Amino acid sequence: MKTLKTSFLLLALGVALGGCASNLSSSEKLAIYQAHAGAPVKDFRYFSSISWTPLGDQALAVWTKPNEAWLLDLTGRCIDLDYAPAISLSNMFGRVSAKFDSVRVIGGANSHFRIPCRIDTIRPLDVKALKAAEKELREAKIVEREAEKTG
Repeated sequence: MKTLKTSFLLLALGVALGGCASNLSSSEKLAIYQAHAGAPVKDFRYFSSISWTPLGDQALAVWTKPNEAWLLDLTGRCIDLDYAPAISLSNMFGRVSAKFDSVRVIGGANSHFRIPCRIDTIRPLDVKALKAAEKELREAKIVEREAEKTG
């Protein structure tokens, strides 16, 4: 029963996080994530991710716990990352390492022929501050739209 409750909570969190940034552009999301990322680290512990957030074609955030996420900057463009239904991360003994591991886009046309996207840097995200910043930006956009309607 506890596993079912935990799974439901993680699924709900993933849906909520995905919806939080849905009305922001990729460049706005990337800027917010970069502003709330810590110093680069060598690697992070990875057994599975709760969810992931594409941030353009050269970065993504991977959520490993409800309050733990990592900003992954890639060495170049990762084709179809913004539209991928799924990704996988290479890892060695449950650790994803910068410069060695890769992101693989799964699904879509030609997915078997895609070259994995090498991870350049890994930075921990301040999840609490990130959520607050996204909320603040969304609210500012709502106020801006309301002002445009009345003005």
